[in-house]
Amino acid sequence: MNAQSNPLEVDLNSDMGEGFGAYRMGDDEAILDIVTSANVACGMHAGDPEIMVKTFKLAKERGVAIGAHPGFPDLWGFGRRIIPYTPGEIERLVAYQIGAAEALAKYAGHRITYVKAHGALGNLTQADAEVAAAIARAINAVNPELICMTFAGSVMERISGELGLQVRREVFADRAYDEDGHLVHRKTPGAVLHDTDQVASRMLRMIQAGAIETISGRMLPVQIDTICVHSDTPGAIEMAAKVRRTLEQAGVNVKSFS
Repeated sequence: MNAQSNPLEVDLNSDMGEGFGAYRMGDDEAILDIVTSANVACGMHAGDPEIMVKTFKLAKERGVAIGAHPGFPDLWGFGRRIIPYTPGEIERLVAYQIGAAEALAKYAGHRITYVKAHGALGNLTQADAEVAAAIARAINAVNPELICMTFAGSVMERISGELGLQVRREVFADRAYDEDGHLVHRKTPGAVLHDTDQVASRMLRMIQAGAIETISGRMLPVQIDTICVHSDTPGAIEMAAKVRRTLEQAGVNVKSFS
């Protein structure tokens, strides 16, 4: 893992478009005024054509980059449950969702520039080489110009690079990290962070150090290109605004990588 090459520039992203039909999840319009990249659900774990097009149009109006956010086909579990698909099935499921996102983005007058796997599917790519390779192959097959956004220090970071894909490394503002640099499981107490000041100050430390800060305070050197603030956690808008304000006040340039 390499140290942060440019600690004074970072992207700020959020998962959105995660409602379904009449149901809504998070305040996408508010958070689009803060972030620089929007990861938009593709209809499997959440989202539908109406929500996708609306989100793409809102993002374009605000000058926010957009990415496909494919997940397991699990509306009931919001894509946070592992479903035992084969690597080939995962590859095709991801390709299907990228294709839908690209088509609807074009319909909305915007352009998909990257892919970020959602929830349980994304979490597997931290250490599961077969899943990571399946997703990387799907991206490469559909559009090799798309950037792969993935966990900093993950197996997928390495595999995507070996396949020739552009890679951007992500850390999470509102999630705790274990001593291996992996996300602490959501069901573990303290896994999701809610103190806005604590989250913002921790993000600044991580960007300045070019490292993941673990629950013990240990710093694991990685390259960091983007920070995720989840839009569906309580106080998400305040947290995202605080993170951006804290970074910019410290001289960090917050801008889209694409």
